[in-house]
This record gives sequence, C-alpha cells and structure tokens, in this order.
Amino acid sequence: MTHKRLPLLLLIMFISVSCKQELTNTKLNGPIFGTFYDVTYASNNNENYQKSLDSIFAVINQSMSNYQSDSDIAKVNRHELDRVDAHFVEVFKTAKIIYNETNGVFDPTIGKLVNAWNFGSELNKTKLDSLKIDSLMQFVGFEKIVLKDNTLYKTDPKPYIDFNAIAKGYAVDVVAAFLDSKNSTDYLVNIGGELRTKGININKQSEWTVGIENPNFDGSQSYDKVFELKDKSMATSGTYRKFKLDANGNRYAHIINTKTGYPSKTNILSVSVIADECMLADGYATAFQAMGVESVQEFLTQHPELQAYLIFENEDKNFESLALNNFPVK
Repeated sequence: MTHKRLPLLLLIMFISVSCKQELTNTKLNGPIFGTFYDVTYASNNNENYQKSLDSIFAVINQSMSNYQSDSDIAKVNRHELDRVDAHFVEVFKTAKIIYNETNGVFDPTIGKLVNAWNFGSELNKTKLDSLKIDSLMQFVGFEKIVLKDNTLYKTDPKPYIDFNAIAKGYAVDVVAAFLDSKNSTDYLVNIGGELRTKGININKQSEWTVGIENPNFDGSQSYDKVFELKDKSMATSGTYRKFKLDANGNRYAHIINTKTGYPSKTNILSVSVIADECMLADGYATAFQAMGVESVQEFLTQHPELQAYLIFENEDKNFESLALNNFPVK
C-alpha cells in the first residue's frame, strides 16, 4: 500500500514545486488622477485584479478628488457635507501629523490660494494683488478644522481642503494593502511616480529598480539616479515642470508658501523621500520642497525614519545633490 501511494505523493510534490516555479509578474496600467498607474505583482495563476483596482480608484476619487464636483471633498468645500468616509479620515489624520511636525509648512487648507494661482482644480481669471491674497489667507490654517467621529468641525471662515499633495501616496498604500490581502509577497505599485515596493521583481529575481528624474526644464525625461528599493515607499516632488517666472527671471514653485500665500521661491528642484508609507513620503516631499535645504537637513536629524534626496541649484546656477539619512544612492 505504501509503495502504491508513493508515486502519487511524488506527483503532488512535483506539481507544488512546478506551481512555485511558474510564479511570474502580472502588470496592470492605465490613466488615473490626471496621471498614470503601473502596478506589477507576482502571481502563479495570472490573477487579474483590474476590476478591484478600478474600484479602489473610484472610491478614492469619490472621497478626495477636488476635480470631481460630486466628490465628498468637493461637497465639504461647498459646506454641503461634514461627515466623511474612512479614506478621508485616514488622509486627514496623517495630514494633521505632517502639518504639526512641519509647523504648518504642509497645510491642506492652502487650496484657495493654489486655485487662485492657477495651480489647482479651479481656473482663476481674476488678477491677484496683495489685498486679494490677504483676503484668501483668512481661510488658511489646518488647526481651524477638527475631526471627531468621522465628522468635520470648522471655524469661520471655513477653510477649503485640498489633499492633492498626499492623496496619490495614500492611493498607493491602499493598492498595496489590497495586494497584501491577496497574500502577494512581491509587487511594485506606481502612481504618477509615487512608489511602494515589497519583496522582489520575480521576473528578474532582483530587488525593484527605481529612479529619480533629472530636473529637465525642457520637458524631456532622463534619470539622475537609479537604485534598488525593497519593502519601502518613495515619493518625489519637483518644481521644474510647474513654476512661474517673475519680471526678474526668478522662478517660483507651484507649492504655495502657507505663511504668505505666494508661490515658494526655492532653489530646490526635486525632493525624493523614502518612508514606510507612501502617504507619508508624499506629504513630506511636498513640505521639504518649500522648506529649503538647510531646514530639511535640520528636520531630518530629528526624523531618522525618513530618508531624502535633494537636487538643487547652487549660487552659480549649477545643479547639486544631497543624500540625507543614508538615502540609497551611489
């Protein structure tokens, strides 16, 4: 009896080993959030999660898209809604942490100024002057909004909320959590350059290769650094594509200074941040863009959990780079 069953056991073992050997990457991609997504994950049965990804993106858009007039955040900003969903709550809580840690440099209530400078979801045709900017600054201040039991409480005048600087990173985390729920051990989630990795690239049998773009003002694409990223998230914020020039040729970033209401004048062209969660990396990359090189260096001495790579212009208008907290570039 034992001899008769042995071949069957060997066959089962062979099939099990064969299935493991057949593990290969599945890739899904397309447009989302005004940019693109590219999700690669290992599977041995070619599992296609496209419908699930579409559902995730639709729910996040419905919750936090300022470009969607019937979204929850659009209704909040029109004062038609106070009770928000779990996604909104998660982003709000993390945004509040970054707001507090950066002393308000990162502030999602800067939305009215973002739109006024035509960097946001609403087109402004009114010429800005100091009086107009001062009048809009009264709406700024994340401390003016309190979240309790999924309900928002605002002071008057009621601030306008914009999570665009953190929502893409959050979406990356949600997709990663979905893949984790499917017991996926190897994946790369990329939404508009915001990344989260786990395990290895099965097809190449190596860690995931990622890159940091050169700050090319002509719109071309090349990479300053290429390296491997494992079990971490990375987000990059750059000013070399969205900026304004004044009469003297000074360049101002699309990131609004939350203390003045004016676009940030900065020599930082690109900031890449590595963290455990992509939402954190996304938010801090935006904040660091507005803080300046020395302030970022000082901040990171108190935050060893974050790594950063800065590309900036020196006084001679030459590019320099700076890796902080052992950012993995060579």
